Amino acid sequence: MIYTGSETAPIASYVTIKGGYIDAVGTGPFDLDTVDQASGFDGDIILLDDGQVAYPGFTDAHAHLIGIGQRELTLNLEGTASIAELKQRIAAEAEGKAEGEVIFGRGWIETGWPEGRFPTRDDLDAAAPDNPVVLVRADGHASVANTAALDAAGITDATPDPDGGRIERDANGRATGMLIDTADRPVRALIDEPSEAERREALKKGAEVYASYGWTGLHNMSVDIRDAQIIGALEEAGEMPIRVYNAINPGDMDALIETGIWELNDGKVTTRAVKFYVDGALGSRGAALHEPYTDQPETSGLLLLTPEEAMAGYRQAYDNSIQVTTHAIGDRGNTLVLDWYEDVLPVERLSYDEGPRWRVEHAQIVDPADIPRFAGLGIIASMQPSHAIGDLHFAPARLGEDRLDGAYAWRSLSDSGAIIAGGSDAPVERGDPMIEFYATVARRDLSGYRGENWHPDEALSRGEALDMFTINPAFASFNEDRLGTLEPGKKADITVLDGDIMTVPSGDLPGVKAVMTIVDGEIVYEAMAE
Repeated sequence: MIYTGSETAPIASYVTIKGGYIDAVGTGPFDLDTVDQASGFDGDIILLDDGQVAYPGFTDAHAHLIGIGQRELTLNLEGTASIAELKQRIAAEAEGKAEGEVIFGRGWIETGWPEGRFPTRDDLDAAAPDNPVVLVRADGHASVANTAALDAAGITDATPDPDGGRIERDANGRATGMLIDTADRPVRALIDEPSEAERREALKKGAEVYASYGWTGLHNMSVDIRDAQIIGALEEAGEMPIRVYNAINPGDMDALIETGIWELNDGKVTTRAVKFYVDGALGSRGAALHEPYTDQPETSGLLLLTPEEAMAGYRQAYDNSIQVTTHAIGDRGNTLVLDWYEDVLPVERLSYDEGPRWRVEHAQIVDPADIPRFAGLGIIASMQPSHAIGDLHFAPARLGEDRLDGAYAWRSLSDSGAIIAGGSDAPVERGDPMIEFYATVARRDLSGYRGENWHPDEALSRGEALDMFTINPAFASFNEDRLGTLEPGKKADITVLDGDIMTVPSGDLPGVKAVMTIVDGEIVYEAMAE
């Protein structure tokens, strides 16, 4: 079976491909002689096994390609279940390190740990007293460092909080080792800058992993311009299996303006967007809220962008036809970004039809009054459903019950007319498209738990979920005419799964796996037969 994503012919029995494009879509029995006469078909025949189902290529609308590769190549702390296990993994890593050599890892998240707290410098000291240790939280917006790392970075109990960051301290004013947002920059600077060869290896590895998950493309966020160039070189060398749409860092915007927006091989690699940050993450209490955090009322989060910086950057991007995306998680962060977008964009461009397709990345906690503004201003909500099923374990404590009304509000946004582009935020999350699809339609964690007042009414239908990861990311990257559905004339990007995600029980969705990934009509991943 083939789901085309097309409203006119949603289910097909076969597609034919010519020159990397969909040539024909058929709903009846496949007859090679008939197809050959009609379209000049001369390609290979790919037959799907029983139970295998094809879909328009899945695109992750928000991920970090180099981080995905680095996760696979460094100390990966995903799945760490406790501080005790974290210490064990650090100690094991230290055994292979020389004294004084930095230990770097990422991917831990304290949600669900029996200790019920962040790790501290003392925890890390006990595991590796002779090495600086820097461990980045899964969200990328906080790190924990041991005493050796704090000393090497010059962070003391008396060090003031930097702009846009916070040094966590205990009741006696001692730095705990937890560093929020910009506060962790000094310890991250202890980590050797990857060489070009190492960056190339990580980018290639990340793309290979993503192809194996069934993604045919991703929107690559917060990209160093050097990495965009390496991705281009990999594509030119035939070593980039998936489609990549780059959103560069603001500091590289002048370089992009100088070269101009560019794409390679008919859009296989495109660089035309810039990504800003207005706030931090909810888990580390860096997301900017209108009111204080319920579980830590002395803070309302952090702002990482001033109005002056936003106006200057946004106007520069608009004047040079560069798409703007802005990370906004808290309700205050989202309000500010919508306000700033409205101030910068001409009135006649505040719509999806005529607008520049600017985006808000995450849009996790939104004031209900701001929900209709997304469609009203022509702003795309780029959201990652797995955040909701991970955050449900701590978001009620952070926000209180009242603010859950605008939390991860996919249904409310969709019903208001907003376009939602679905992603994963890997390596913050695993990056598995089936986990994202499951989260969208089930709104439960992987154990089936939902929790009180977690608004099951904000879940979406399976058809809407399919759009979130196919045609909507295509629209969000100006590619709806060549990607997002399986129709004649569009790119032959196809995801083949071992199950029918439109009909299987929702609890079975996370177990569905990719068996084949096709990009530009070429098989870039095929699962080994068991």
